[in-house]
Amino acid sequence: MEENGIIIVDSIDQYNKLMGFSTKNPLVAVVDMSKSELTKACQETTIEYEVYSIWLKQSYCGDITYGRQPYDYQEGTVTAFAPGQIIHFKPAADYKPKALGLLFHPDLIRGTSLGHNIKQYDYFSYSSREALHLSEDEKVIFQDCLEKIKMEIERPIDKHSKKLICRNIELLLDYCMRFYERQFVTRKAANLDVLDKFEKLLDQYFTGNRAEQEGLPTVKYFAEECFLSPNYFGDLVKKETGKTPQEHIQAKIIDLAKESLAGTDNTINEIAYQLGFQYSQHFNRYFKRNVGKTPSQFRKEMALL
Repeated sequence: MEENGIIIVDSIDQYNKLMGFSTKNPLVAVVDMSKSELTKACQETTIEYEVYSIWLKQSYCGDITYGRQPYDYQEGTVTAFAPGQIIHFKPAADYKPKALGLLFHPDLIRGTSLGHNIKQYDYFSYSSREALHLSEDEKVIFQDCLEKIKMEIERPIDKHSKKLICRNIELLLDYCMRFYERQFVTRKAANLDVLDKFEKLLDQYFTGNRAEQEGLPTVKYFAEECFLSPNYFGDLVKKETGKTPQEHIQAKIIDLAKESLAGTDNTINEIAYQLGFQYSQHFNRYFKRNVGKTPSQFRKEMALL
């Protein structure tokens, strides 16, 4: 199906026909792009995936764009796409397809442990500059997982087929989660640069009257300022600090609130608006939930010290 120049892939069979593959299972496919129909695979296309897919790139292919940012998609990298994502592919002039991929429909995992846990694989929502770079040993593990899934797809379907396919997909996704955690460690210097920028942006947000004009800061705002997706940004910050970005934002707001309550004569309403709260009642609840007492109680206690 195509709308406004965007090919909408909402079934495994549709993708197989698009690339010249045969369909062995209507809900899952392991594909080797080197065996695709060259004319179809080499066209510049924009695809909206309504299935899950994960890819191991084995050679330079051209430009892949998700949103407005190009993917960090060199040889030996893994990228993953979730239903609803739109990908633009512009092949290089001498492009020869060479990638391994797994595609599976959401219906495959309904009612399974994988279906229940699919949201934990945040990398399906990672975007620009966030591809996973595999070592040679990691590539072997990735390929071995695909081979086991392929073997199950190609044998006659029985009562064990769905369970074994889903378990092997889950195994592959768990390995990729481990590989991403390893990459967070190996990119520690770059991660620390992101953390430093986050802290500076957090300080700057409450300088002047920006919070009062724009409201409470969001994780999405800081992620975009660091040119990262919210999920990748959140995982990076949590990995390096042990706290989520939202927890850092919350701590900053409470710290500033305490400073204003103890060190200024501003009313509680004024402090609430300066920090980005639309209503002072919201600020009161927020403060009490995090401090254990109301702003008024905190101010009175500070006055007695």
